[in-house]
Amino acid sequence: SQYGDLIADLLTQQVTPKKICSQLGLCSLSSSGTLVSSKIMSVLDRHHKSSEGIHDTGCSLCEMTVIWIQNQLVANRSKEEIKTYINNLCERFPSPNGEAVVDCGQISSMPIVSFTIGEQKFHLSPEHYILQVKGIEAHCISAFTGLDVAPGPLWILGDVFMGAYHTVFDFGNTRVGFAEAA
Repeated sequence: SQYGDLIADLLTQQVTPKKICSQLGLCSLSSSGTLVSSKIMSVLDRHHKSSEGIHDTGCSLCEMTVIWIQNQLVANRSKEEIKTYINNLCERFPSPNGEAVVDCGQISSMPIVSFTIGEQKFHLSPEHYILQVKGIEAHCISAFTGLDVAPGPLWILGDVFMGAYHTVFDFGNTRVGFAEAA
C-alpha cells in the first residue's frame, strides 16, 4: 500500500515514470537516463567501472506499471480504483529494504527451516520467521532478509533465531550455547 499513493501523487506532479521508479528505490537512473537495478552490480561495474549496471525485469515492470497508472489517470479512472489495483500489484514488488511480502493465509503451509550448527539441527517454524505487521490491514513479511556480501552466502542468526532459541555467548571459552526458548 506504500507505493500506490506515492506513484499517483508523483504522476500528478508530472514526474516521469523512470524517475518514479528511481525514487521508489526499485531502480536507479544511469547517466544515459535508462533504468538499472539498484540492487545488482555487474562484473564490469566492480572491476572496470565501464558499465552502467544491470538492466533487469524489475525495473521494466516498475516502469510499465507506472505508465499504466499514468494512462489510467488520463482515461479519468478514479484515483481510488487505480490505487486499489496498483496497491495489490505493488505488494508483490520486492521491498527496497530487502524484505519479502508473503500471503498471511499461507503461513500454515510454509516449510520449517532448519539450520545445522555443530551437527545439531535447529528448526524454525513459519510462525517464527514470518512477521505479522498489524495496521489498517494485516501484512506478513519474511524475517529473512537478503544480504549480499563477499565472499558468499552469509546467515546472521538474529532476533528470529534467538526468539526461538535461548543463546548464551561464552567469550571466555570462545563458544556459543543454544537451548529451546520456553
